[in-house]
Amino acid sequence: MGYQKLGINTGHRKAMLRNLVTSLFRDERINTTETRAKEVKSIAEKLVTTAKQGDLAARRQALAYLYEEEVVKKLFDTIAPKYADRSGGYTRLIKVGHRRGDAAEMVILELV
Repeated sequence: MGYQKLGINTGHRKAMLRNLVTSLFRDERINTTETRAKEVKSIAEKLVTTAKQGDLAARRQALAYLYEEEVVKKLFDTIAPKYADRSGGYTRLIKVGHRRGDAAEMVILELV
C-alpha cells in the first residue's frame, strides 16, 4: 500500500517520523494525529522486531534510525525483552477526539 505523504516534503517527513518514533520509545506514549500515528506505528513495529534479534547489526540499524543513543539502549535492554514471546502488535492506538484548531482526529499511540 505504501506510505502517506502527510502534506510535507520528503526530508521534513522523514525527520518528523524519526522524531516521533524516538519520542515513542523514550516516553512509551505520544499524542499525535491519526495519520501520523499510523505511519509511526509501522516503523516502530519493525524496529522492535529488529531489536528482538539483539545482535550488533540490529543495534547499528536502530542507531542509524533513532536520534538518541539512550533510546536505543532502552529499546534493546527493556522494550524488546518485554515482547520476546510476542510476534507482533507492540503498539496500540487510542482515539481521543478532534483537535480544536482544524478538527484533525487525535490519537494516543502507546506501547502495549
